[in-house]
Amino acid sequence: MVTDSFKVGSERHHLILRRALAERVVKIKDLAAELGVHEMTVRRDLDLLAEQGLLERIHGGARILEKTSEEVAHQLRATTNTQAKDALARAALNLVEDGDVVALDASTTALALARVLHARRVSAIVSGLDAANVLAQSGVPFLMVGGNFHAPARSFVGAFFLDTMTKLHPDKVFFSAKAFSVATGFTDAHLPEVGAKQQLIRSAGTRVAMLDGSKLERRALATIATLDEVDVIITNRTPTADTCAALDAADIRLIITPQEDQ
Repeated sequence: MVTDSFKVGSERHHLILRRALAERVVKIKDLAAELGVHEMTVRRDLDLLAEQGLLERIHGGARILEKTSEEVAHQLRATTNTQAKDALARAALNLVEDGDVVALDASTTALALARVLHARRVSAIVSGLDAANVLAQSGVPFLMVGGNFHAPARSFVGAFFLDTMTKLHPDKVFFSAKAFSVATGFTDAHLPEVGAKQQLIRSAGTRVAMLDGSKLERRALATIATLDEVDVIITNRTPTADTCAALDAADIRLIITPQEDQ
């Protein structure tokens, strides 16, 4: 099992884990050549990642464990673009007022907002285990909506979740997506998450999308929201002129985080 103290110590570890997720088995010789480091360095990396429960060492390399691969993928997302996510979270916090009921999806971007939400006197609605843990530790009152557990996002989805959310009406919802384009709207690749995100968005008074710049002008499998279902976009990169014009026409407020926060 992945340890609670999981922490990817370097970009090299990121690459090793991503390669293991894609290929299931990685070889020391191949990794050393790709990374431009000595094979002994790769051996130490693999030993460390194995100690953390992220990989299993085998002769000449390592392999990803089926029982932990989904959690490893989730943790990698949580440790990717952290500076950008923190900047988006600070900008999102400026939209939160004392007394608000705030809904957060199970994205790692919304998780960054959960970490600073204690700065406001609010309550929250969450679907993800990680956000629930953060809010519990920081003393923010919250309601966790249950349902079928979706391991890749460590969240709850399904009919029970959807039915419960039809009865709840948070003031604001903060969510992320795999991709965004004017043509397809806000899209995601994890189908179990799509319905949950859709209902969260529809339940709220103000709908705020938090997207790092790598997600702009792209598309994923399924639409979770169209332009007319979102009020604010917070991002760390200026969209294209055509996209900005479309957002303006749809009366969507665009907030771009300062360059130094990236």
